[in-house]
Amino acid sequence: MKKIILCLTLFISTSIIAQSDKFNAAMSSSIKEYEAAKTAEENIAIAQKFIRIAEAEKTEWLPYYYAATIKAKMSIMGIGGDKDEVADEAQSLIDKAEALSKNNCEILVIKSMIATAKMIVDPQNRYMEFGTLINKYLAEAKKADANNPRPYILESSNLVNTPEQYGGGCNAAKPIAQKAMELFNSFKPASEIHPNWGKEMVEQILKNCK
Repeated sequence: MKKIILCLTLFISTSIIAQSDKFNAAMSSSIKEYEAAKTAEENIAIAQKFIRIAEAEKTEWLPYYYAATIKAKMSIMGIGGDKDEVADEAQSLIDKAEALSKNNCEILVIKSMIATAKMIVDPQNRYMEFGTLINKYLAEAKKADANNPRPYILESSNLVNTPEQYGGGCNAAKPIAQKAMELFNSFKPASEIHPNWGKEMVEQILKNCK
């Protein structure tokens, strides 16, 4: 009986490891494609890959996170369809990620990014609603993980793109970008497939704000 139980335990453990390896391989491959993508069509195709991975791996938040990140950036860049609709797609995806991982700094950062995407469609009429959400999610992200550089990366990027008369510009953005760089230099992602983006953004801000 003990031998049977041992064999079953080993079989289950081996199956779990194999499934985990398959997931990591699929994610790594898709992340590389995402990083190399240049066109709207390529981004849409890769987002769909992440969604398929998420549907197969129902307990993993990362595939939904990456799909939402792609859609949020597409909305901000104005590619791949109506900006509002693409941002709404991103919101739906990040909500699914959040259902699997609560109080997650990385997810909150993307929620802030999506709020930015929604605001810039009509800044004059949407600033009060979405400007509040942008800052709310960044504050929550910092609270969730004080050592993560990405809330500061996004905050500095938002400030450098905000006119000085509204509290933005380089003078406001530079110290936040410096903080982001300090955190980035000591930040270690949980794995090779966890988020690790943003260093180039900070470097560019610091270069432009000498």
